[in-house]
This record gives sequence, structure tokens and C-alpha cells, in this order.
Amino acid sequence: MRPTRHVFVCTNARDPSASLPCCGANGGGVVLARLQEERARCGLYREIFITETRCLGICPEVGATVVVYPEAVWYVGVTASDARELFDEHLVGGRPVTRLLDPRFG
Repeated sequence: MRPTRHVFVCTNARDPSASLPCCGANGGGVVLARLQEERARCGLYREIFITETRCLGICPEVGATVVVYPEAVWYVGVTASDARELFDEHLVGGRPVTRLLDPRFG
């Protein structure tokens, strides 16, 4: 079976002295874990792939960057508390969560 969606979650960590924000310090690892928990809750291991990634080049000040394919939907500022909504609405329901969309990717 081919997956219906592939989710990439940034967990990149920068040197603490860097002046740029990073998803690792902004909870990317927790977002990754919560999305994996949601996948387990729904039993969708073969339908939804979730992959940890390094920098995706869009560094929000708060939360992490998440990209969903095949739609190429970019989310920024995602926190652990957003995981269930993102999973249920977009990954299962097919409706992107508009409040988390990156406006640069319209």
C-alpha cells in the first residue's frame, strides 16, 4: 500500500549562540512525537508516513515547521497542542488547518 500522505516535521537544532530561531528549540521534537501518537491512535501506520527532518528553511519564532505531501502544504508555528487538530482535520479529513498555514506558500 502506498501512503496517502507524507508528513515532514523539522526538529533542527542550532547552536544556542546563533541568532536565528530553530524548530528543535521551538518544540519540533514534541510535535513529531505527538503526531506519531495521533497516527497510533488512528492506526494509520501504512497510510500516513511521518518523517523527522532537519532545517526546511522556514524558521518560525514559535513552534515548528511541518510540511504535508502530496499537497505541499506548509505549516509554521505548530505546537504539540496543534497535533490532534492537524491530524484529524488535514491528515485524515483532507482539510488544511488554515490558522497554521504559512502565508508565504499561499
